[in-house]
Amino acid sequence: MQKNITVLMGDGIGPEIVAAALETLDAVARRFGHEFSYSRQLLGGAAIDAVGEALPEATLAACKAADGVLLGAVGGPKWEHLPGDKRPEKGLLSLRKAMGLYANLRPTRLLPPLAAASPLRADIAAAGIDFLMVRELTGGIYFGRHSTEGEAGSRVACDEMLYSEEEIRRILKVAFEAARGRRGKLCSVDKANVLDTSRLWRLLAEETAKEYPDVEFSNMLVDNAAMQIVRAPAAFDVIVTENMFGDILSDEASMITGSIGMIPSASLGAPGAPSLFEPIHGSAPDIAGQDVANPVGTILSAAMLLRHSLAMPAEAAAVEAAVDAALAAGLRSADTAAPGETPLGCKEIGRRVAAIIANN
Repeated sequence: MQKNITVLMGDGIGPEIVAAALETLDAVARRFGHEFSYSRQLLGGAAIDAVGEALPEATLAACKAADGVLLGAVGGPKWEHLPGDKRPEKGLLSLRKAMGLYANLRPTRLLPPLAAASPLRADIAAAGIDFLMVRELTGGIYFGRHSTEGEAGSRVACDEMLYSEEEIRRILKVAFEAARGRRGKLCSVDKANVLDTSRLWRLLAEETAKEYPDVEFSNMLVDNAAMQIVRAPAAFDVIVTENMFGDILSDEASMITGSIGMIPSASLGAPGAPSLFEPIHGSAPDIAGQDVANPVGTILSAAMLLRHSLAMPAEAAAVEAAVDAALAAGLRSADTAAPGETPLGCKEIGRRVAAIIANN
C-alpha cells in the first residue's frame, strides 16, 4: 500500500524527534510491504525564518493533500517578540482551523516499567492509569476575539470564549463513541458554576448522554478534575472538555505517566479527511541538537497516524508493542531514567524501536 505523509519538523527538538518517528515508520513499511512517501514542509518558527510566515500556503496545501500529517513541535523564545498573530503557535492554530481538526485525542497510560518515574504515590500509580482525553480543538478562548486597549498603566485586555451548539455536540459525540469502544465511562469537564459556555456545554452533554445509555456518564468541574487526576486517575476512562481546559489537564495528565515526552496525540476532523499527529510537548529549545530529547511521544503519534489516518491497525499495534517491549527491556530517555540508569539518546531510541518492529 502506498501512502503520502506530510512531515512538519517544526522547531527546537522537532527535527530530532520526527526523524526517530520516521525511522519507525520506515521499519513498518518494510515489515508490512508498504511504501510511505514523505513531503517535508515548513511550519512555525522555521517557516517564519524561511519565508516570513508561520503557515505558508504550500504547507497548508500539502497537509490537505496528504493521507496524514506528522508534526514535531513549534515555537521558542526566538520568536516571542513577535505579535501574537505572527508567532509560530499561530501557524499551528491556523493549520488546525483550516484542516477542520476539531477533535484532539490524547491517551494517558502509565506503563509498568515506568511506574517509578511517576510522581504519584506508588499505591496510586499501581491502581492503574489508562484514560483518554478528548479535547475540543478549534473553538473556545483560543479562537475568540482578543484585544488590549488603553495606555500604559491603565491597559485593559479581553479574550473572548465562544462556543456554538454544533461545536459542542460534535466533540461530545466523538467522546461518547470513544467511551463506547473502551470501558464505557465518560466524564465531561466544565466550569458550569461560573461560565455560560460551560452551562451550555453541560446541558448538551446531558442531552447527548441520553443517546448513549450504555455509557456511564458524569459531569465534573475543572478544578475538581485537576485534583482527581492526581488523586485517583484510575477512576477515569474518557474525559471530554473544551479547548483551554483540555490543554491544561492533558499536560497535567502526561506528567503522572512519568514524562510529558511519552504522550502522543491525534487531531481529527471530518471522516476521510487528513488528520494531524504530534506529541503534546513543546519544542524544548534548551535541549535542541543535544540528542537527549524523548521521541516516544512522537513515535506513538506515528502509531496513531497509522491507525486513524491510514487504516492500519495491525501496523499501529506493532509500533505500540515495540515501544512497550523497549521500555520493558530497560530503554530509557534522559527524562525517564531513574538514578543509576543510563539514558539513551533520541537517535538510539528510534533505532532500537525500529529494530524491534523489523524483527518481530
